[in-house]
Amino acid sequence: MKFAKVLFCVICFAAFSSLSFAQEQRVQKQTNATRRSETSVENEYLNDIDSVVVLTLAKSEEYDNKLVALQYLEDAVGSGNISQEIVAALDQLAGEGINNPSRLNGRIMNNYPDIRRRACLLLGQVGGVHSKNTLVNIAIADNEPMVQSAAIRALGEMGYNENDEATDAIAFANHRNRILNPTSSMAIETLDAFEKLAANTEDKRAMIDEISKIAADYHYSSAVRKRALEVLKGIRLDSSSSSKSTADAK
Repeated sequence: MKFAKVLFCVICFAAFSSLSFAQEQRVQKQTNATRRSETSVENEYLNDIDSVVVLTLAKSEEYDNKLVALQYLEDAVGSGNISQEIVAALDQLAGEGINNPSRLNGRIMNNYPDIRRRACLLLGQVGGVHSKNTLVNIAIADNEPMVQSAAIRALGEMGYNENDEATDAIAFANHRNRILNPTSSMAIETLDAFEKLAANTEDKRAMIDEISKIAADYHYSSAVRKRALEVLKGIRLDSSSSSKSTADAK
């Protein structure tokens, strides 16, 4: 009889302990969930503030502030933060001195091609139609080969070419550079971008014409001219294959 009572007490104690432990675990989980929620809201709030700060730095007239903004933007884009303020800051920096020239006695004071170049490459990582439109404008409007080359590379990597807008802008940019001051590095970026965008190009005439001009222009190195012939051959083969497939289908 005594043993039965002891056993009963042990069972009750075990049940009570299990119930208490389960209750404690539920409370702990609720507490952790609340903390995570509060942390998430706090981080989101801080990210919003950071985005506003970086946009302010990008608009600053100080070169060093723009460098700080770029460092933050590289980290933000790398972590997937492409908020409206982040994209606006990149637009600001990509067009620095071109879309918003600041002049003193007729001299542009905010001509920072290195800033524009890095911003163009980041826009290529951001992607999207908005970034494509900005890069097309930079490729056409900028007068620095290093910046145009970055815009061209980004356009090729993004792959957007609705109505041949990207390839036409690239052909225009390299044509102007080829006439005024042939730059091998820009020609290489042009050829690489053409190769990547060829499949998405409806009318390849402007592309093929510019590639042919690069291949025949002895201002460029032999390596550049050889690369042009390789790209031209590949594009013509693709065009021939497409034409044959269309004819067979008919």
